[in-house]
Amino acid sequence: MKKIIALLVGMVALGVQAQAQTQTAGVPASTNIPGQKYPQILPDNRVVFRVKAPDARKLQIDLVKKYDMVKDTSGFWTVTTEPVVEGFHYYSLIADGVATCDPSSQTFYGMGRMASGIDIPDKDMDYYQPKNVAHGQIRSVNYYSEITKAWRRANVYTPPGYDESPKKRYPVLYLQHGSGEDETGWATQGKMDFILDNLIAEGKATPMIVVMERGYATNPTAPVSTTGGMASNVFPEVLVKEVIPMIDKSFRTLADRNDRAMAGLSMGGFQTFQTTMTNLDKFAYIGGFSGAGRLQPGADIKQAYDGAWSDADAFNKKMKVVYVSIGTKEPERMYTGVNGFHQALEKAGIKHVYYESPGTAHEWQTWRRSLRQYAGLIFK
Repeated sequence: MKKIIALLVGMVALGVQAQAQTQTAGVPASTNIPGQKYPQILPDNRVVFRVKAPDARKLQIDLVKKYDMVKDTSGFWTVTTEPVVEGFHYYSLIADGVATCDPSSQTFYGMGRMASGIDIPDKDMDYYQPKNVAHGQIRSVNYYSEITKAWRRANVYTPPGYDESPKKRYPVLYLQHGSGEDETGWATQGKMDFILDNLIAEGKATPMIVVMERGYATNPTAPVSTTGGMASNVFPEVLVKEVIPMIDKSFRTLADRNDRAMAGLSMGGFQTFQTTMTNLDKFAYIGGFSGAGRLQPGADIKQAYDGAWSDADAFNKKMKVVYVSIGTKEPERMYTGVNGFHQALEKAGIKHVYYESPGTAHEWQTWRRSLRQYAGLIFK
């Protein structure tokens, strides 16, 4: 009898262990270096991190919040996070107080430096996955800027069929990254090429060229700004006077305002309004994702940008699409600013599309969704 009871207890224990393993079974993150099992994403979106560092005194994972890792006798440090919201997130491994990259993760330029990243699967992520459709190409273009007196680089997406149709010309979208990121962000973190490929294949977007420039540009001959921020940034001048002419010369573009759009995320959204609203003769489409026009509290929007919005009817006839978006879980200051800008446009009678991305914060899932919508609206 004792043997039978022991056997039954053992079977129950094995069953509980197997159930626990099933409940906690994770899958390697898509952003891992090939062959690395960790980080692992659990079914409830918790993440398991595991790093071998036998000589470290303290390790932490900084992902939205900081998590202390626990070391085992083999020198492996492990921690399981709370559930992480769907989408792409930068994170750091903090080793004895120094923020660095997780050796198991691919690295991405964000946070003003190379950082680790993890992409938590979205239930609605089909639109930015690679599919068996015709694909465009992303090309790197180097040029010397007379304004900044430095070499600069732009990444350029050409749509499917670009090389096979040598006489065809295309509209152009100038698409900007956010603060702490660079011209690689939209293609790498944002999956913009897959988003465009899939939309074009489904007939939901017009084939277009997309130019992604580096948003930092300083005139070395100008006085040093004491106010910081965007005061000393000459990016709009670089884009209008150097980048657009270069792209029109080097690629088969439709070089007129009705076939030229601009959009950007966060800092890039502010730069978009800064650039387009002072060059309305060159752009017919404007998009700001988690970043819009600069409007001081209590200011009259009709006085902004030299009164460009003072005559709503004239502006609405001139512009084809004005698009503004924000995530519902963004920091209050950011949400209030963009939503307030939307309300000011509405009050002034300026036609625009306003979108709130449900459940997402100031991160790439908000901006992927925004690009998906915006790209389907322009050049129609």
